[in-house]
Amino acid sequence: MKIVNLTPHDINIIGEIGEVVQTFPASGELARCSVSREQVDAINSVPVNRTVFGEVTGLPEQQEGVVYIVSALVAQATKRDDVLIPDDAVRDEQGRIIGCKAFARV
Repeated sequence: MKIVNLTPHDINIIGEIGEVVQTFPASGELARCSVSREQVDAINSVPVNRTVFGEVTGLPEQQEGVVYIVSALVAQATKRDDVLIPDDAVRDEQGRIIGCKAFARV
């Protein structure tokens, strides 16, 4: 199975003892959702907006034998079975994400 990373970051798979067992480098192509905001209220003169997610761009058509790593937002917008998201994040001592232990489907 071919795995294409459509996020802007390399995705490291972390093994049982904390080692990187596989890396899926960023492909240079990005799958994104358009975003717009609309004001729906104001509280104490501070605007309250609603975020509206629209069209997905940069996600190729489905291909036999290929899956795509995308953001959770793109995966939720498409609901395709050929998209994966990083799952079970692993963080370093400073709390930064350094990889994940698995992939998930939305």
